[in-house]
Amino acid sequence: MRHLRHGLATLCLLLPLAAAAQDSRNAYLRQFDTDGNGCVSEAEYLAYMSRGFERMDTNHDGVLEPSELPGGHGKPVTLKAWQANLRRQFHRLDRRHTGCLDAQELTAPPG
Repeated sequence: MRHLRHGLATLCLLLPLAAAAQDSRNAYLRQFDTDGNGCVSEAEYLAYMSRGFERMDTNHDGVLEPSELPGGHGKPVTLKAWQANLRRQFHRLDRRHTGCLDAQELTAPPG
């Protein structure tokens, strides 16, 4: 009986944490989900994730030069190559193959 009470007490402590984690996932999804349909399309994913490229491309030439890359070195990266990588990431995250990421898929580590 004592084990059951301990288990229930633990569960009661963990439920708010699980709810907060789900709220965080949903808030993250809303940042991507521009049409508000509850899932993130490939186009929405590309648009949101391409913002990082745009911020790093300080001379706005569509190419991240080594000096614009983290650490200041590496091979130049075009926007086209950046987005091709994002498409691959999207499809790895889309484990249910629906063409749309829900909050759980969006926040899962790439597989």
